[in-house]
Amino acid sequence: MEDYLQDCRAALQESRPLHVVLGNEACDLDSMVSALALAFYLTKTSEAEDIFIPVLNIKRSELPLRGDNVFFLQEVKIAESALIFRDEIDLLALHQAGQLTLILVDHHMLPKSDAALEEAVAEVLDHRPIEQKYCPPCHVSVELVGSCATLVAERILQGAPETLDRQTAALLHGTIILDCVNMDAKIGKATLKDNEYVEKLEALFPDLPKRKDIFDSLQKAKFDVSGLTTEQMLRKDQKTIYRQGTKVAVSAVYMDLEICGVLEQSTSPALKLTPIPSISAHLQAYLQGNTQVSRKKLLPVLQEALSAYLDSMRTPAGQLEAALGMSREQADKELDKASNSLIAGLSQDDEDPPLPPTPMNSLVDECPLDQGLPKLSAEAVFEKCSQISLSQSTRACPSNK
Repeated sequence: MEDYLQDCRAALQESRPLHVVLGNEACDLDSMVSALALAFYLTKTSEAEDIFIPVLNIKRSELPLRGDNVFFLQEVKIAESALIFRDEIDLLALHQAGQLTLILVDHHMLPKSDAALEEAVAEVLDHRPIEQKYCPPCHVSVELVGSCATLVAERILQGAPETLDRQTAALLHGTIILDCVNMDAKIGKATLKDNEYVEKLEALFPDLPKRKDIFDSLQKAKFDVSGLTTEQMLRKDQKTIYRQGTKVAVSAVYMDLEICGVLEQSTSPALKLTPIPSISAHLQAYLQGNTQVSRKKLLPVLQEALSAYLDSMRTPAGQLEAALGMSREQADKELDKASNSLIAGLSQDDEDPPLPPTPMNSLVDECPLDQGLPKLSAEAVFEKCSQISLSQSTRACPSNK
């Protein structure tokens, strides 16, 4: 595997068509191993002696967030430096030059940011239900098994089992066991095919680690956050949803307070939440009684709640009502008063006030105010109303000193 990965890196330096095997944006263990193993197999069996390059679909700097990935690479003795990450290959430039062929593993739908690459997709291998009516015009192989690594193992053992070495077998074996929760029938994630290929791998390589040992090691590494910063912990295995230009992040270690009520009242699925003490007044923590509900199952609930929330915020009065807890009539009155106050204040100045210079350490090329002051808008009125309400609340409830 090491020599093969070095050949992949050398191929990036050449001006030649490239076949890229791309995992999903989460780059979990299943995605990484499936890309590595399938690309290795396709290269070994290519009649045209083409090289297939596995690409991890994250920046290299994000690898430490995947503790189980880092641990397993060390276990099977694959150097991180030999891997190729998304920020080290310009897929769009290759596609525009007519030199890219894409194979997607562990996902079947490119994000909007990669929509221009859809024409380059030649094959899809995935283990989750199709989420879109339109599928890429290519060979799509989707089977609902516990791990995409199972489908890769099947492809190798049915196609050219002689190409499978112990290192690749260990990668596939451990990944399937982790994804299928140590093949526990009570959990119900492992299918007959998952069990079948774990057994076949063990029969071919009897010295593979015991299932419980590798599962416990990977599980521990997956949830180990020692050495990570707070930001890294929040980004670790983060999932996001989008609606009407608004983005909501869901992390494994915290939950946004504004969706707590939706989670508490959810019956499909029922989470069986029990509030527990939180270290911050801005966070609400729960003990989830129904451990069968994963974040993937929660996403439809959150998407529906987010859409409903945004619908209520479409008008300025609706924004104020939701933000300040006012009735719609009160919100309208506050908007009128704030509009008059804000317009009067702005009309007192004959000329625009001087704009601040761009800070020397700014991360942008110019100050956002360089283009002039913003025009009066519903958002500006809403902000003014919020400031008025906050000042009134402060005067009514002075803090103790």
